[in-house]
Amino acid sequence: MTGRPPDPRESSLDHLGLYQLGVHTVTGPTEAVPPCLVCGSETAHPHFEIENLTARVVVCDKCGLGRLHPMLDSDEISSLYPDDYYGEPGTKFQPLVESVVRFIGERHITFLSRGLAPHARILDVGCGRGVILGALANRGFEVHGLEISAEAARGADPRAEIRIATRLADADYADASFDEVIIWHVLEHLSDPRETLEAAHRILKPGGRLIVAVPNFSSLQARWTGDAWFHLDLPRHIHHFPLEALRTLLTDTGYTVGEAYHFSLRQNPFGWIQSVLNRFGSLPRNGLYTMLHRRSHDEPPPFDAATTAWLWFWLIVGTPFALAATVWETAIRSGGSVHVVATR
Repeated sequence: MTGRPPDPRESSLDHLGLYQLGVHTVTGPTEAVPPCLVCGSETAHPHFEIENLTARVVVCDKCGLGRLHPMLDSDEISSLYPDDYYGEPGTKFQPLVESVVRFIGERHITFLSRGLAPHARILDVGCGRGVILGALANRGFEVHGLEISAEAARGADPRAEIRIATRLADADYADASFDEVIIWHVLEHLSDPRETLEAAHRILKPGGRLIVAVPNFSSLQARWTGDAWFHLDLPRHIHHFPLEALRTLLTDTGYTVGEAYHFSLRQNPFGWIQSVLNRFGSLPRNGLYTMLHRRSHDEPPPFDAATTAWLWFWLIVGTPFALAATVWETAIRSGGSVHVVATR
């Protein structure tokens, strides 16, 4: 066992640079750990172990936050994101899937822009390929993005002003300069989410809005599928937030916490399909996601014809059931991913 993530050149990475490490549920006694970033508790119990890693996921005995322990350092975290992780310039998935992603992205822009004044200044932290920013720019907003590498932001909409920095605190944004800050499925990747939320609070105008989306570690989807849960994404997801722990962290960093939304057409149906396949199938772990990921023209398919056919079959057959499960989990307020609105 080793304390570092496997090197991107080693066989633990598939042809796309996507980790396919085994994850297993474990039990064990409560142990001493560094203070929890949410509640400060210094005890946690082991929950998941990760193939070839010393670091495990431990769960706080007080607030239920999951985290990697021992924590990875900055170089180890950077090694989890080889260039292929971001896809071709401006795209990440196969053309049909990319079209669906962008269609859904356009549709939820109405939510992100609700109540904002014309020409409001919006920052997307971890903007990636700028899918959100392009759609917001189409509505006349002044859009800004932050990414950790220029490679990650390749193909982003040219109307967006994008800065490259390891931390939001290092991006040199002025105090009270944004009407809205979006942190969309980024917080779980960060070694210090509290620091990022504090920095976002500083750059928001009084009354400005923060929108945070994370996988919901306390969700029905997470509990039912366990170590097969697609949104674990270990070891890239460093923190695993139950909804109430996220609410507590937002309150502690100065926000007034508003509504939590449990419906996500972009995240939750696919999460159900891939997690169920991971749990019950003999197919490759996260194989459906790997198959749908964009490849260069000279790169061979990731799987043989039979495996590919089975993956497509389960995607088609499973989609109606996954949509029904997504409606159900929304109704009982236990979405596999959630987004929370808070104000400064």
